[in-house]
Amino acid sequence: MSDAEQGLLAVIPARGGSKGLPGKNIRPFLGLPLIAHSILFAKMCPEIDRCVVSTDVQEIAEVAKRFGAETPCSRPSELAQDDTPLWMVVQHALAFVEKEERRFYKEILLLDPTSPAREPLDVTVALRKLRESPEADGIIGVSEPEFNPIWHCVVERDGCMAQLIESGGQFTRRQDVPTVYRINGSIYLWRAAFVRVHQGSWQRGGRYLLHEIPEIRAMSIDDAKQFARAEAMVRSGLITLPWLSEAVRV
Repeated sequence: MSDAEQGLLAVIPARGGSKGLPGKNIRPFLGLPLIAHSILFAKMCPEIDRCVVSTDVQEIAEVAKRFGAETPCSRPSELAQDDTPLWMVVQHALAFVEKEERRFYKEILLLDPTSPAREPLDVTVALRKLRESPEADGIIGVSEPEFNPIWHCVVERDGCMAQLIESGGQFTRRQDVPTVYRINGSIYLWRAAFVRVHQGSWQRGGRYLLHEIPEIRAMSIDDAKQFARAEAMVRSGLITLPWLSEAVRV
């Protein structure tokens, strides 16, 4: 297998059954279908050897191919449900190209189309870190939230407030609170060898390093409000998407 191994395979998951924002993957975002932004991003990354889209909808597949991605197989319906873990989608895509095409890869990069504010340098840095860290199974994109969740609360059955994290009560000053990070959906990078064999959730059993990006770029577009906010942030210049021309951004 090693003689035939290529480098980095990028997988973009894009099912057609979104409930929060129907048709979001091909909905126009700054003049282009939302999924096109992740495809164009992948084409800017010299480390990415191949970009494939995993979808169960022919219209999405056609849009993906129009912008330069490959759609080597149709995602089966059982892997396109509301509760389908993305991990299973990644494993399916890798298994298909290896079994049906006899093409093997060293690493797998998951690019969620709902998190378009990545930069090519993110992939460069994350991939270098993974290749220099043999003890790690992957690199996960994170950011530091604006408000530390150690002080978040929940409402109990009696209607009273309770701290989500019990230890949060010991902190009274912001500067004493430990730094936390949230998984933001920007980048998921794994060794292909780990993807082939790991069963269950990727979050359990793997050894991961973090790749931090600024919280302002850690957008996740799952409903109409987030969609509009993300567009406004790019148009205002708060976020730059390097694959877009000035004519598209303004």
